[in-house]
Amino acid sequence: MKYYSTNKKVEGVSLEDAVVKGLAEDKGLFMPNSIKALPQTFFDTIETLSFQEIAYTVGDAFFGEDVEAEALKKIVYETLNFDTPIVPVADNIYSLELYHGPTLAFKDVGGRFMSRLLGYFIQKQAKTKVNVLVATSGDTGSAVANGFLGVEGIHVYVLYPKGLVSPIQECQFTTLGQNITALEVDGTFDDCQALVKSAFMDAELNAHMKLTSANSINVARFLPQSFYYFYAYAQLKKLNKNKEVVMCVPSGNFGNITAGLFAKRMGLPIKRFIAANNRNDIFLQYLQTGQYNPRPSISTIANAMDVGDPSNFARVLDLYENSHEAIKAEISGVSYDDEQIAVALKTCFEETDYLLDPHGACGYQALKDGLRLNETGVFLETAHPAKFLETVERIIGQKVDIPQKLQEFMKGEKQSLELSKDFAGFKKYLLSL
Repeated sequence: MKYYSTNKKVEGVSLEDAVVKGLAEDKGLFMPNSIKALPQTFFDTIETLSFQEIAYTVGDAFFGEDVEAEALKKIVYETLNFDTPIVPVADNIYSLELYHGPTLAFKDVGGRFMSRLLGYFIQKQAKTKVNVLVATSGDTGSAVANGFLGVEGIHVYVLYPKGLVSPIQECQFTTLGQNITALEVDGTFDDCQALVKSAFMDAELNAHMKLTSANSINVARFLPQSFYYFYAYAQLKKLNKNKEVVMCVPSGNFGNITAGLFAKRMGLPIKRFIAANNRNDIFLQYLQTGQYNPRPSISTIANAMDVGDPSNFARVLDLYENSHEAIKAEISGVSYDDEQIAVALKTCFEETDYLLDPHGACGYQALKDGLRLNETGVFLETAHPAKFLETVERIIGQKVDIPQKLQEFMKGEKQSLELSKDFAGFKKYLLSL
């Protein structure tokens, strides 16, 4: 499979180069030349397949031309050694719990898959060390850091906004050591993301060291996130609830919902999507006006969605050939402020005994507000509520049990380097390595 850039100045790129480079030379995001439709026979029996079997079929459509079958199967099965169950929450509303992996967040799927795929290419070609730059607003950093921890030939630099991630999220990537370095940036997530993108475009830096990204700008990070949309559908089919399916996705950098849109193009019977935003509602404004106007991000209690210029918007535009009407036909948007998110979280807990995290609360409320007659809604519960311990406990007025996995992270000692949001300082640091 060959890849091209959303900026249309780069094409014919191999999967290996797309994964290793992360970002195209023209600053665009890589897209596959084609999206293969899966056969109807796959959907006819999908409910009989395991998560890993489903993921291998989907993964083979994306990566099978470039990765040996046994190697791809090993990558998929190692990545998905945990479940992502569908849980009923309210009438015709289900939670797809994506937080049962090592860091208790949905990004474990993409982070683990990419670490293994990149390791495969490095080993196959005996390449020199690759340096992974990743900006995080919370969960990406922990998922990528833990996915790449100890992988030979790869060093990860996690850039995160000082004081704007939850304490537990911070523990998950600042306490690891080994081949993981945490960089605490005096700025916002958008500043962190700008530093990463600027590094990719700097000729001197790229001559000095091999750089790639593990943010959802990388095809190996966002494409595997399509796996759990298929698995969600399989679980709904078992329940005979697979008609008129609406997927509601808490959205920040838009990699997750883009993966869902790819799944639909591959034949997955999803009726429509809802992009649930916090106050960083740039996409919602685009839907309403047809104009994309990025702006500095606003800090909210759903911090992983605090993105003022979502990178994957470029992929959404490309997928729909820049048609505002076509995008509106399949995706709607909604936005909630902190107070509304808190009310949704508290009300859901009191009425159903189901505890949401702030991001899942956005998705749940969007379905409560927008689900139509005869539709079945699934919202993506993207992280365990305990990752936002102080916020969730304050909202519900009760203590939240901390899973053992998180408790282990909290025992470690923080190791991080402080940086300004100025690119010159970041470049100087990388050149010193």
